[in-house]
Amino acid sequence: MKMSRWQIANSEWPTAIAKPPQRSPVSQSIALRLFLVALSFFEAFLFALSLPAEAQQSGKIPRVGILFIGGRDQPHLQSFKQGLQERGYAEGKNIKLEYKYAEGKQERLDELAAEFVREKVDVIVTTASVSALAARKATQIIPIIMTSGSPIETGLAKSLARPGGNVTGLTVMVSDLSGKRLEILKETLPKMIRVGVLWTPREVEAKRGFAETETAAKAFSLRMHAAQVNSGSDFERAFAEISKAHVDGLDVILSPLATLNSKHIVELATKYRLPGMYATRQFAEEGGLMAYGPLIGDLYRRAAAYVDKILKGAKPEDLPVQQPTKFEFIINLNAAKQIGLTIPPNVLARADRVIK
Repeated sequence: MKMSRWQIANSEWPTAIAKPPQRSPVSQSIALRLFLVALSFFEAFLFALSLPAEAQQSGKIPRVGILFIGGRDQPHLQSFKQGLQERGYAEGKNIKLEYKYAEGKQERLDELAAEFVREKVDVIVTTASVSALAARKATQIIPIIMTSGSPIETGLAKSLARPGGNVTGLTVMVSDLSGKRLEILKETLPKMIRVGVLWTPREVEAKRGFAETETAAKAFSLRMHAAQVNSGSDFERAFAEISKAHVDGLDVILSPLATLNSKHIVELATKYRLPGMYATRQFAEEGGLMAYGPLIGDLYRRAAAYVDKILKGAKPEDLPVQQPTKFEFIINLNAAKQIGLTIPPNVLARADRVIK
């Protein structure tokens, strides 16, 4: 018996070709709502997971702590900032610089370095061996960058090529530099027989410089009168002592103590009419007769390159300690006039800069 199309459409389908189950409009609406709610929760979950990473990437500004032995008047700080700018950093925008000043009191360096560690700065920049030692005492984890210092002599680095710890950067120590200063002083004062040497035995840089000066003095057949200073209150006594020794010229050995008291030193040299040779530009600019040594501003500028590399993931133990590459010889003719000295033409011709 044949079934009509109407009968087929309204009859029970065979099991093998059963009709798919039909949902009511209400059931479909509920299912859609549940799906949308679940999707919203999933998207919210993914967004929550992404928040910490995004916050770290957008809100993290690297912090660099700079530890100064002296006060707020820092003549070379701008060179450091210039180095950072050359590498795309803008203070307060994508890098934060924090400053601490020992105000000439070296005993405060340990405390100030420890403060940087507690504040969790990313890098510590130091300006001498004594401040680098204080920073290293406070931490062996946070990278420490020196703008100048004596890393080998102080044990801060195993070698210049492979420092091996968390300290690297620049050194001011160059062989025979002290001897070169004495050579220039001898050319300026051809009749010089006795030379007064002002130095501080408690600092590594000064010890090495004194040893080199002593060797050079013997080579030039000069008698050397050494006067030691250990604090800022010693300079008056030291100059009076040097003057009584009837020296012909003065050589001031590089050290943080001498740099901190540069203006006082050149004033005393003028008072006692002593032709002085100094280690950095700062002395000549403040009234000293002559200065020969590394361009300190260049060392600060190059230190910024180390900070950049560290912030980009480099390890301090893998970054070689670099020596100075730029030197300058400065003559202050005003200082020469004050003590009644004429600079020989051959010496004057060698000057990189003449202050008139």
